[in-house]
Amino acid sequence: MRPPAPELFRGSYSSNVMSNAPAAKPQTAITPTRQDEFPEWYQQVIKASDMAENSEVRGCMVIKPWGYGIWENIQRQLDKMFKDTGHSNAYFPLLIPLSYLAKEAAHVEGFAKECAVVTHHRLEAVKQEDGSMKMIPTGELAEPYVIRPTSETIIGAAFARWVESYRDLPLLINQWANVMRWEMRPRIFLRTAEFLWQEGHTAHETKEEALAETAQMLTVYETFARDHLALPVITGEKSERERFPGAESTLCIEAMVQDRKAIQAGTSHFLGQNFSTASGIQFTGRSGAREHAWTTSWGVSTRLIGTLIMAHSDDDGLVLPPRVATQQIMILPVTPKEDSKQAVLDACDALARELRALTYAGEPIRAHVDRRDLPGGTRNWEWIKKGVPIRIEIGPRDLEKGSVAVSRRDKGLKEKEFIATADFVSKAAATLEEIQAGLLERATVFRDANMIRITDKAQFEAFFTPKNPDKPEIHGGFAVVDWAGSSDDEDELQKQLGVTIRCLPFGDEWKQPGTCFLTGQPSTQRVIFAKAY
Repeated sequence: MRPPAPELFRGSYSSNVMSNAPAAKPQTAITPTRQDEFPEWYQQVIKASDMAENSEVRGCMVIKPWGYGIWENIQRQLDKMFKDTGHSNAYFPLLIPLSYLAKEAAHVEGFAKECAVVTHHRLEAVKQEDGSMKMIPTGELAEPYVIRPTSETIIGAAFARWVESYRDLPLLINQWANVMRWEMRPRIFLRTAEFLWQEGHTAHETKEEALAETAQMLTVYETFARDHLALPVITGEKSERERFPGAESTLCIEAMVQDRKAIQAGTSHFLGQNFSTASGIQFTGRSGAREHAWTTSWGVSTRLIGTLIMAHSDDDGLVLPPRVATQQIMILPVTPKEDSKQAVLDACDALARELRALTYAGEPIRAHVDRRDLPGGTRNWEWIKKGVPIRIEIGPRDLEKGSVAVSRRDKGLKEKEFIATADFVSKAAATLEEIQAGLLERATVFRDANMIRITDKAQFEAFFTPKNPDKPEIHGGFAVVDWAGSSDDEDELQKQLGVTIRCLPFGDEWKQPGTCFLTGQPSTQRVIFAKAY
């Protein structure tokens, strides 16, 4: 039996708990709601929070300031974690010679259908019969270039130039860049033709060092997802079918979002000597013999933003974990009378300066005063929909009392607490941490309530089959099963039910003897199946 769902699908985070009994729907800022149509709800949250929009280029997005601010925080905080583990940033070309990709056949095959190819280097204006001018590509390239879908081959060529001796190793390099993979079914942040990411690439003297690097970077991703994005993730290894093209093994972090589907939130790949052999990354070893380096690659992308939207937001808009929120505290002046307006604005500015002088999670608190000449209700709703963790209202009466009105995005929309200004300032960092921890706890409870142990195929099929195919309701989750099947078996389950093995989780509790739910064969590993983005 599935445990009762935790408080989740409702107008706001603290009211309207979903039940089986029919009830009047609360008025919400976002329509449709999560329960009614989750994919469209997701798009409407992005629109209402003014994070991003589709561009004129099919499958590409414009990331607007509120959304890009989240990415800047992710980038800055992750970059520190990379540098703390000894990595340095570099930059490599956007265009990759086609011949480079051809050196690694398995790698190319995995990305071939997604590659965008540059074949010409010049445009000429040609006059048409109607008098208009048309731009015609000319100057065909001797060799086409592929716009990078990932950079193993171009970075491998550089590593081959940089490495001569074992004394040159390890090479620990990261790149912040854009990549292009031609998506057939784009979705903002989750799958776009062009997206932003980081890709780490390292070369090592020994297999053991490369394996340790692969594991270390997965731990970095797990820590960041949990402590910064408030995402409880499961770590494990990908099945052979889901492995990164050309890798010997792929490690991953898997998150569950509110429609119970999985999102692969980050991956770390042990590449063995496959890419170093193809790229000629050789060094003189300690014995004097020439050896091929052992390499890794690892990456996360703007998909993290899509994941946190789907994991935390509600039917009134975005809900942001404070550590990555573009602004953590929004101060809203209430100025009903002109004669007190300046005093209120001055008090708001002073509070913002005081808050910015404080730190939360090792960084200055991000506080902003919304001085726009808009109705108070309009401004308040805008910041609710944008998911700012704390909203502060200050009006003439608050100045007289020396207090502020505090609203938290993780509480009910009508919940407001009046606190002495000095007390709020003294507790600001602790309040942000309370919100951060609460979001993680809430997401963990939801995931665990929808991670179900399954032992037979009939139960498995029922778990992943919607009761109403014409209007599929939210169903499924993470199915934990004993597994001894093949890649062909996994292919067949994907065709039948749209599910894949998300990972073979780490930990002794997952390595238990059992009987495969599908084949009836003895198994030694429990895996997670789920539908996924």
